[in-house]
Amino acid sequence: MKVLMINHFPLTGSGSGTYTRNIAVHLMKKGHEVSIVMPENATKFATIPGAGIYPVFFTYDEELVNALPFNFPCFTTHPRSTMTFFDLSDSQFKAYLCAFETAINKAVAEFKPDMIHVQHIWLLSWLAATTGVPYVITAHGTDLMGYKQWVRFRKYADEAARGAKRIITISNDNDELVREIFPDCSAKTVFMKNGYDPERFFPEPKTKEQIRELIDVKLSDKLVFFAGKLAYFKGVDTLLDAAKLYEGEHPGKILTIIAGDGELSAALKDQAKKHALHRVHFVGHVDVSQLRSLYSTADVTVVPSRREPFGLVAIEALACGSPVIATNQGGLPDIINDEVGALVEVDDAFGLSDAILNELYRPDKAQRRLSAAKYALDNYTQESLMDTLIEIFNS
Repeated sequence: MKVLMINHFPLTGSGSGTYTRNIAVHLMKKGHEVSIVMPENATKFATIPGAGIYPVFFTYDEELVNALPFNFPCFTTHPRSTMTFFDLSDSQFKAYLCAFETAINKAVAEFKPDMIHVQHIWLLSWLAATTGVPYVITAHGTDLMGYKQWVRFRKYADEAARGAKRIITISNDNDELVREIFPDCSAKTVFMKNGYDPERFFPEPKTKEQIRELIDVKLSDKLVFFAGKLAYFKGVDTLLDAAKLYEGEHPGKILTIIAGDGELSAALKDQAKKHALHRVHFVGHVDVSQLRSLYSTADVTVVPSRREPFGLVAIEALACGSPVIATNQGGLPDIINDEVGALVEVDDAFGLSDAILNELYRPDKAQRRLSAAKYALDNYTQESLMDTLIEIFNS
């Protein structure tokens, strides 16, 4: 089978980008052919060996030939763009659609796909509908946030949903939202959880000296870790409020590392200064090998999101042997149980601090790490989910 994958975002820096990469790699492992249409704003960017790439270039921090004169838009934020779809002027909106229409039509003409798998019930799904090729959409959740927030784009999402062969949902919460927003499409929704790549995420703990070489931060006795966008819905401000509490109870003993970037980066750093958090460090964007090492070394990974459609970060952390403290909402309750972590309520800094401290100082930490890694490997590898996806394509 030839599958054309389309995403509103590059292959790195977002959950849907990682999702696209993982699926593309494992489709090819099963003998299928894959090409990808996606935005980019750099001359050197992530690709996948063996996959055709049809990039649409945008302007960021370097001169690119034939690039659109603005950055690629997002629903919230991205490590390489803080522009949102709402920010698009009428002329930019038309240029965006025109550029992707050209790239998609070129990919269809040259690659001749049997199926299009497009990410998000949004603008590019609407363009996929114009090709005449059967298409499946995965709803990632941020598209549903955008639908509720921005009336301007609803007609495109509505038409895209109506024309799709299937709509894949990635958590029970995500499935309910899709059915609520697109009730006429309820019969075509199908649930399929996300998976991770075990060749990229596995236990690889580092010594304190190795971590210091990696990110130039001196480790404390305990390490709390967060990875993700620095956006409001990720709840990092609540983690900082919790850090004020647990640092106060255990001064100098707990290091909190925050990896990622986004529109709230400056505000969150100001918050950390106001709280006098001496053991909180923002390390910016980290690559996969650094991320794996930090997950593997952390005593606990925290996912304090106000809304998390699935929670791939939680799966990746567990795969590296890190227990996870997450909020009891979105897709996270589908993943986290008492054997591998704990759930707390949204915006509850006191509950979050207590849960973190319980994880840091529990006596069965070694067994806890083994259980976390085994749980991810037994339930969430991308390879184990591919037959389900292919059945969806063929249904």
